[in-house]
Order: sequence, then structure tokens, then C-alpha cells
Amino acid sequence: MTSYVCNYERLEDKIQTFSKFGDTGKGGVTRFSLSEDAIMARKEFECRMTAIGASLEFDDMGNLYATIPGSEDLKRIASGSHLDSVRQGGNYDGVLGVLTAMEVLETIVLEKIPHRHPFTAMVWTNEEGARFEPAMMSSGVICGKFDKEKMLQSEAKDQPGYRFQDALKASGYEGSKDNRLSTEQYRAFLELHIEQGPVLVSEGLAIGVVEGVCGMINFEFTFRGQAGHAGTTPMKYRRDALYAATKTILYLHEKLDELDEKLVYTTGKISAHPNIHTIIPDEVKFTLDARHQDPEVIKQVLAIIHQIPEEVEKCQVSYQEAWSRKTVTFTPSFVDVVEQAAKDFGYSYKRMYSGPGHDAQFVVDMLETTMIFVPSVDGHSHCELEFTPVEDCLKGCNVMLQTFLTLDEKLD
Repeated sequence: MTSYVCNYERLEDKIQTFSKFGDTGKGGVTRFSLSEDAIMARKEFECRMTAIGASLEFDDMGNLYATIPGSEDLKRIASGSHLDSVRQGGNYDGVLGVLTAMEVLETIVLEKIPHRHPFTAMVWTNEEGARFEPAMMSSGVICGKFDKEKMLQSEAKDQPGYRFQDALKASGYEGSKDNRLSTEQYRAFLELHIEQGPVLVSEGLAIGVVEGVCGMINFEFTFRGQAGHAGTTPMKYRRDALYAATKTILYLHEKLDELDEKLVYTTGKISAHPNIHTIIPDEVKFTLDARHQDPEVIKQVLAIIHQIPEEVEKCQVSYQEAWSRKTVTFTPSFVDVVEQAAKDFGYSYKRMYSGPGHDAQFVVDMLETTMIFVPSVDGHSHCELEFTPVEDCLKGCNVMLQTFLTLDEKLD
């Protein structure tokens, strides 16, 4: 059993304090990136990290870094996540990764735990993309996935003409490019997150040892038929686009259910034109989101899609890929360290892949990286019902602390 643990009361206080920034009054928060509430949360982060002697920096995308020194002149080991939320989101998605990083640093300082590397707790800017698209904007820029100039021009969904660049300048957090997470200054990255799903809770497990992020595809399907009067057009003459779309959705469900049980897929968006109850729909669109860790299973999903005929129920069918991502694999040796830490504490765990995306999936192309999951009660996330008991948060925090210290010993 490892000898160092984090503090329950301190972690609980952090969770309760940060839940006030953007409080909806219904158990959750609305805290859009670089909003007034998000800036208040950042100020609280700065205040608490300064109090333990950490040095503060922020880079040209507004990412915030708090670092405690190590005993040797080595690169930093960083951990963090994001403080922004979706509209009427919860108090754990993203923010818990920041709070546990803060608690790990505070524990190391207060307990005077010896360590060689500098340790950094960080806040990523605009992970959710709830106001300024896309999601994971700043980590995408830092890790070379997105063009910075294009991202700066991203327009607020609720304020035409107001750009991310404007919000960044107004926030006071537009810093130096020299302060970015980089291979020159950093050695490794860790991210703790709620699972955002029901697996750990359902199986009675404390820790998710995250091996990577599932690959995914997202397609949009279009069905074109013929509009007509709902009361005068006999059924045999109809070209009902909604009926054709419905039959295709059923086909997809039947075929995809025959594949691996870890495959998840969703029709989350559908539109019908003209969307009038007395008119036969002449155009219907729907999306299909499919995710799996094995690229071969994704290929099988594509094969099923490609088998859809060009005409269904006398309606023309077309589809196109909206976007996709390849499966991301975290650093195997780091995954092993997380697993060993869970074992050392006697916590139940399982190895698993993440369905949602995270900043860590971009960072792994730059630095050796891994993630830790803690349970989400009833699988709730991106809503005000999102909840993880402090006891479970603390277990994840302890695993994070031990992972930090193990990597501190092993890495150059």
C-alpha cells in the first residue's frame, strides 16, 4: 500500500467552491469558456495555487499553468483538464480533472513529498466548444490539430460578430506562446475525468484505467421523396422520405447490433421538410455516430453503410461523412503505472476505452500521456444530474498522486 494519500476535506471544499461559479440553482453549472463565471473560476484556481507557492503562467490560447518546482533540473509532468461546461452541465465533467491536479500539488507541498520533476496543474481553454466551436479548441491548436488563426475567428453562438479572439483579449488571459505545453518544457501529461457513462458504477468498480479513446465516424444521410397532401395522396403513390429514412434507421440498428457488443451508435439528429403535419415529407436528414476502439469494427460499420441502396421506398438516398477520428492509444507504460497504483491502493478497476473525446487525445501525439476515470452515478454527464461522490473522487485523486510519484521516479 502506498504511503501518501490526498485529503478528503480539501477535495470536497474544492468541489463545493467551484460549483458556485455559474451555478444554475438546479445542481449544475453553465460556465462557458472565458465567460465571467469561467474567469471567476480561473481566479480561484490562481489564488489557491499561489497559496501553495506555485508559479503561474498562461499561453497565447489562454491555457493556464501552475507549477511547483522539483529537486532536479528536469522537464515538467503536467495534469489537468478544463473549467468550462456545456449549458446546464454538471460539477464534475472537466473541472474534476483540474481540482484533482490542484489537490495532488497541494498534497505534495503540504506533506513535503520528495520529487525530482516540477509538477504542473493546468486548465485548458474551451474544451467543450459550447459557445465557440470546435470542442477541444486550445489543445487542438497547441498540439497542431487546428489552425490558430481560424480558431481565433470562431464566432460565439449567442452573439453574432463576437469572436473567440475578442473573448480571449477581454479575459486578460492572452499570454505568451513560449508558455505553451511543449516537448521542450514538458515530459508527460495525465488527465483525470469522470467516466461520463454507467460502466464503472454498474460493475461496482472504483477506477477506470484508460487505454485510449475510441475511433468514431459520423455520417449524415439524406432522403429525397415528393411532397404531397396528406389527405389526397393514396399510399401506393407516395414517396415518403420519412418512411424511407425510418426503414433505413431500422436496417442500420439490425445490422450494427450483429457486430461487437462494445460498438455504440446513435442517431442523434433528424430533420424533416417541410415539417408540417398535413404534408408528406419530401426531404429527411439524419445522422449516425458510431464508435469503437478497434479500427476493424469501424470498417465493418462502413461496409454496412455502403450497402444501403441508392433508392429506398421510391426515395433517393445519399450520405456523406461529416467527420471522423481514428482510435487513440495512450502510452502503454503509463497505463500500466495507473493500473499498478489502483492495485496498490486495493481499488477495484478495469481497463477501458473512452467514448467521448478529451484534450489528452491530442496531447498524446506530443507527450507520453494517459488518463484515469472515476465513476459517474447512473452514467449521467453533460447535465445537472451529473454526480460523483467525494469518496470516489478521492480514490481517483490518490491514484493520480501515486502515478505522479511513480513517473517522477522512472522518467528522465
